[in-house]
Amino acid sequence: MIKNKIGKIIRKFVEHRYYEHRYTDMQTHLLAMGAMLSKWQQNLHSININDYEFKIFSQFGDDGIIQYLIKNVPIKNEVFIEFGVGDYSESNTRFLLMNNNWSGFVMDASSEAMEKLKCQSWYWKYNLTYKAVFIDKDNINDILLNTGFSDIGLLHMDLDGNDYWIMSELDLSKLNPAIVILEYNSVFGPERAITVPYDKNFIRVNAHYSNLFWGASLSALNYIAEKKGYVLVGSNIAGNNAYFVRNDLINEKVRKLSVISAYKESKFRDTRNKDYSFSFVVGKERLELIKGLEVINVIQNKREIL
Repeated sequence: MIKNKIGKIIRKFVEHRYYEHRYTDMQTHLLAMGAMLSKWQQNLHSININDYEFKIFSQFGDDGIIQYLIKNVPIKNEVFIEFGVGDYSESNTRFLLMNNNWSGFVMDASSEAMEKLKCQSWYWKYNLTYKAVFIDKDNINDILLNTGFSDIGLLHMDLDGNDYWIMSELDLSKLNPAIVILEYNSVFGPERAITVPYDKNFIRVNAHYSNLFWGASLSALNYIAEKKGYVLVGSNIAGNNAYFVRNDLINEKVRKLSVISAYKESKFRDTRNKDYSFSFVVGKERLELIKGLEVINVIQNKREIL
């Protein structure tokens, strides 16, 4: 299939990252191939968002999912906000910025990463602003209010920590995003609605040596998203990003899924040893590494043990 052939070329460029540092024309080539894949999607008739996955700047197949959703969900303002982007070389909104010419605002706790973003040769070409800030429940709404954005197209949160607590604190009345992307911890499984306890200074690498104790389960994120008027429509094949669409925008091409149907177990091997070297533990063995740690059941509002 043409998708697979193009995908192999894309992966070759992405893995070597030559387009980032050496050849501007390769970045242009990537964008052109991404546009081809996006057009290819139009010939599909599936309503399974996973059938549309492809990767240009996203870590996994999220670029393709997002292209499918923005074509099938009414977008009032082509604007995005993304939390936790690193230096933005790999992110879920960069293809939106470069391929679809959306405007956006991104945040990361690393000042160094944000400065690196500002120094990119392409930065001047797009309406992208940034802020280096460590996000917590006390500052998030003021930060977003100061963007001046309203009725945005997409909000993506990737904090590797207090994601549930920040989502619960968000005032979405003005932002009113059409699409919300939330990162879930698949190690917690699909059934329990749990999250790590709130810690204003939470840092994933310090929470537990395994690098596995962070964030919230898909069930917990679905619980808070539904309270804010959003419907779960799926997650990426990799099993880390869940997609939610505002209630009033659900249609025959973008349908509600149950947590069990949407959940994917991640297979990436970012587990660590006590010396922080990779241990490459996968599957149910990962849960054993963090068994006995304390979590919060968000529905019952009580502490539980993993």
